[in-house]
Amino acid sequence: MSKDIENVELKFLDLKDYQELKTAMKEIYKNIPNAYWAEGQIKSLIKLFPEGQVVIKVNGQLAGCSLSIIVDYDEFEDNHTFQEITGQETFSTHTEDGDILYGIDIFIKPEYRGLRLGRRLYDYRKEHCEKLNLKGIAFGGRIPNYHEYADSLTQKQYIEKVKRKEIHDPVLSFQINNDFHPAKILKGYLEGDKASNEFAVLMEWDNIYYQKPTKKAFTKKKVIRLGLIQWQMRSYKNLDELLHQAEFFIDSVSGYRSDFALFPEFFNAPLMAENNHLSEPEAIRELAKHTAAIVQKFSEFSISYNINIITGSMPEMKGDRLFNVGHICKRDGSVERYEKLHVTPDEAKIWGMQGGKGLQTFDTDCGKIGVLICYDV
Repeated sequence: MSKDIENVELKFLDLKDYQELKTAMKEIYKNIPNAYWAEGQIKSLIKLFPEGQVVIKVNGQLAGCSLSIIVDYDEFEDNHTFQEITGQETFSTHTEDGDILYGIDIFIKPEYRGLRLGRRLYDYRKEHCEKLNLKGIAFGGRIPNYHEYADSLTQKQYIEKVKRKEIHDPVLSFQINNDFHPAKILKGYLEGDKASNEFAVLMEWDNIYYQKPTKKAFTKKKVIRLGLIQWQMRSYKNLDELLHQAEFFIDSVSGYRSDFALFPEFFNAPLMAENNHLSEPEAIRELAKHTAAIVQKFSEFSISYNINIITGSMPEMKGDRLFNVGHICKRDGSVERYEKLHVTPDEAKIWGMQGGKGLQTFDTDCGKIGVLICYDV
């Protein structure tokens, strides 16, 4: 699927998206009676708390959605139901003076799963929770595979086995992998959820940056996390092996919620070994033939792992001219290109490499950035 993706956007939910949203919910929750939200309810959510209602769009099509409200958690018992926490689905429980961001729905359409789009929605919730200086996030998580084990396992035993990865639950496993922790079992949480035997798990995430509000306004500086990849220049059998190693590092820094993964200059140079029988100018030009495929794969990784990837630099032919170029593969699916401006004497003498023209800056979801290579600094 990722090869067909040209654009990924995280946007606020618009009422114009309702028909797409309704169709998706009816398919995803087909085993739960009347599980989709009415248009009036979506309109109410957007009016009450527009920043809490977001969608993921892929190539302009709705791929997933996240809905949430803010509640004063002290007003509810730990054993609350979905109806209670949502004010019988009127959202009368939402208050700007609350202390918890409460998730009332989140999903990714089946055809878009495996691209880590759900992680983007959860990351947005976390970032928004921090921005609003709320204590944390909570929600009742379904356990749709529990009915298969209900005769032999208690809810506690089931949860423990999921945590130990002895059992896979498509909802609970995903939530645990996104740093939410089980706090309590909720009985009779969602009426009609037979797959979960109407049980849910109260999942929580604590905002470690929370500060008790004072009369003085609370402000917090935006922090960008940059993952610098230390790349060992070792032999690789082929391009696939090099990409497998690159994916390992991308997965690792993405797991730390990095905004960028930065690769070094000429990280793909070990692939020149397959052309040792050629002269140095010929070998570097053969290496340049891999550049387009690497950029395509890195663009797919940037979407799948929800991280902007700066590809360091690689040789690239432009007509009959050889350049040292890099690419910014953004997590929205777009790709930007930059050139090394000042090549080294050996790059020019041995390979016949030429310098680029013009310094550039690029807009990203973290602000405007620039990339310089080696002698350009």
